[in-house]
Amino acid sequence: MATLTTRKHIMTLYAGTTDPHSHRTRIVLHEKDVECQVVEVDIRKKPREIGELNPYNTVPTMIDRDLVLYESHIINEYLDERLPHPPLMPVDPVSRAKARLMLMRFDRDWYSLLPELTGGDKKRTQTARNTLRDGLTVISPVFKEQPFILGPEFSLVDCALAPILWRLPLYGIELPRQAKPILDYAERLFARKSFKLSLTDAERDMRPRGK
Repeated sequence: MATLTTRKHIMTLYAGTTDPHSHRTRIVLHEKDVECQVVEVDIRKKPREIGELNPYNTVPTMIDRDLVLYESHIINEYLDERLPHPPLMPVDPVSRAKARLMLMRFDRDWYSLLPELTGGDKKRTQTARNTLRDGLTVISPVFKEQPFILGPEFSLVDCALAPILWRLPLYGIELPRQAKPILDYAERLFARKSFKLSLTDAERDMRPRGK
């Protein structure tokens, strides 16, 4: 696959170099093999144009012709509907609704913890670590029965979980022995071409080489 920045640009994505929400969208872009200019953003020094495009001044922010989108779950579903191959959401309405519920739970239960995991309050950080570790351990048995979280096919739900799993060493979280199925699942995600291509240099440095 040619790099996302070497082709004729149709879309532009402003994405944080270490931001897990941006990482979700970069994975989707590479799964779709979509033509897109990815502008890497230091979230501590965002360019002025992001605030001009997005009233919340957040990343990821995407421009597709006259359309401006923000929030990773909105961008990712738009990409999946605009570029339907390969599909990253179930076809039937019931399964799609269940997938959206799962994405919502990840955002509320786990992504909401990320500021505390990287904050300076040791007590709050440890509480967040315990919550995320226990939550991942609880869902681990799912991966004894199926390769991906919704079943046999890779989906947007996997795209959402992959950035968190990649950052566990950064967050100081070590999963217990009974969580081996989800650790094996994580390795399947990390081995995907789309995931490898999605990583920024800063994200590669989050894990020791070979880990």
